[in-house]
Amino acid sequence: MPRIKISKRTVDGIIPPPAGANDKATQEFYRDTELTGFGLKVTNKGTKTYIVEARVQGKAKRITLGKHGPLTPEQARKQAQITLGQIATGNDPVADKKDQQIKGVTLADAYRDYLLARHNLKPSTLGEYQRCIKGALSDWLNKPMTDITKDMIETRHRKLGETSVAGANGTMRVLRAIFNFAIEQYEDQKGQPIIQVNPTKRLSKTRSWYEVKPRQTLLTPTQLKPWFDATLKLNQETTRDYLHFLLFTGLRKSEASKMTWGNVNFNERSFLIPDTKNKDPHRLPMSDHLEALLKQRHFQSESPWVFPSPITDGPLKEPRTSIKRVIELSDIKFTLHDLRRTFATTAENLDIPHYALKRLLNHRAANDVTGGYIVPNAERLREPMQKITNYILGQIEGTDNDVSSK
Repeated sequence: MPRIKISKRTVDGIIPPPAGANDKATQEFYRDTELTGFGLKVTNKGTKTYIVEARVQGKAKRITLGKHGPLTPEQARKQAQITLGQIATGNDPVADKKDQQIKGVTLADAYRDYLLARHNLKPSTLGEYQRCIKGALSDWLNKPMTDITKDMIETRHRKLGETSVAGANGTMRVLRAIFNFAIEQYEDQKGQPIIQVNPTKRLSKTRSWYEVKPRQTLLTPTQLKPWFDATLKLNQETTRDYLHFLLFTGLRKSEASKMTWGNVNFNERSFLIPDTKNKDPHRLPMSDHLEALLKQRHFQSESPWVFPSPITDGPLKEPRTSIKRVIELSDIKFTLHDLRRTFATTAENLDIPHYALKRLLNHRAANDVTGGYIVPNAERLREPMQKITNYILGQIEGTDNDVSSK
């Protein structure tokens, strides 16, 4: 390796080496005559880079300082002296630099990496995460994760709670998940996590989480008839049928709205929801009322969607205008999820067996060994499904047909 006094004149005067066979990249190295370990790398492309060569903790290493041009020989020499001094005192500049980079990971960096790891998130979940991180915590995105303190979290949680206690809790739960991910994902050169404790634990330690009681609203038996009568006055038949379908199936709003005719099996009198909240495909039998509703829709349909949007080629979105209209006509406030609660409460009041109720609602039996041995069968749910339908129709028609199945 040639030895030269590294100066602007000598570096500028170095001619790049020729390319190798088949235009293969080549490079030459030059060592400084005054500072041992300081050198220059020159490629056949004409790139000239200042380097330091030394044994770091017993291993020969070549450390890049920077390119000639943006970095002058004098600046590179001073930087080389600092680097060699660090090595002489037992430090590893490369590892130290990586430590500094890893400790500088921002909330935006961690959030991006978290989403890459959780690549199967549903669009609705992703949308909620975006509202929390890029909405409620947008001013923290460029902060290093190590700079987000317990006090900051406690203060922000309290501030968010002034607007929405549920939103405040939701934001901090998402942040807690990202911190848990960061603790496992980002380590220093010694293999230690750069974040030792999840700072959102402060909220648990101080019992600062807001108490958010689940909604208990639903359609009572006496409200079923006026609500149903109000839906019949809607101009949009698709929206009317969609509301009825939710009431008589207990499905979540997106599960029903995204159904296609390919999911409906009239021969077996059943329908399938392939994409559910818990990712378990959900097959349900048709009661006689649902069968009639679906057959009528299928006869009139010109769309692959069971409940198509009247505006786009896609499925029906949440019909807020129609919901508002039904509320005005019936004087009964409700949400689409209230219809699911109505279905579930009706099933429970009719003493539908525990496992059948869980299957109807597509709830997993957590920590239930017995439930794990039961293979779901839509046909076993036909009688409970019909029983619930009969009761709801009985309340609507005033026949109190609450226990028999047709």
